[in-house]
Amino acid sequence: MRRTLLVSAALLAGSAAAARAQGGAVKASDVAGTWDTKASVGPKDSVVVTSVITVSADGKSWTMKYPNRDPMAVRVVAMAGDSVVTETGPYPSMLRAGQTVTVLHSVGHYKGDKMWGTFDAHYSSGDVVHGKETGTRKM
Repeated sequence: MRRTLLVSAALLAGSAAAARAQGGAVKASDVAGTWDTKASVGPKDSVVVTSVITVSADGKSWTMKYPNRDPMAVRVVAMAGDSVVTETGPYPSMLRAGQTVTVLHSVGHYKGDKMWGTFDAHYSSGDVVHGKETGTRKM
């Protein structure tokens, strides 16, 4: 996990430099709203789970809600360039009965009403699932 955070920080530093060169960086309020997201894994990017991420108007409160589940708090770890690094968990796995996702680590890139990025789901068994995520802000 520590390595993942260090790599994420390094990537964000590069994104921040690029954003400064282009004239701006994403702010929490820029991503405010409700986002429909899809997580996919595998060589054919099969969608494995959908969720709704809600960001308050000031960008200080984030939640994620899976279908038929209560909303969960999302922690913003870092923001730079077009990127937001978040963590969620622990929570019962949507895909693996009886297991817990100890932490869902996501790096999302935002532009207008679109989001794309990657995630690492760390399980109580020690497994880590890597995947992609996409999202669209609801109007």
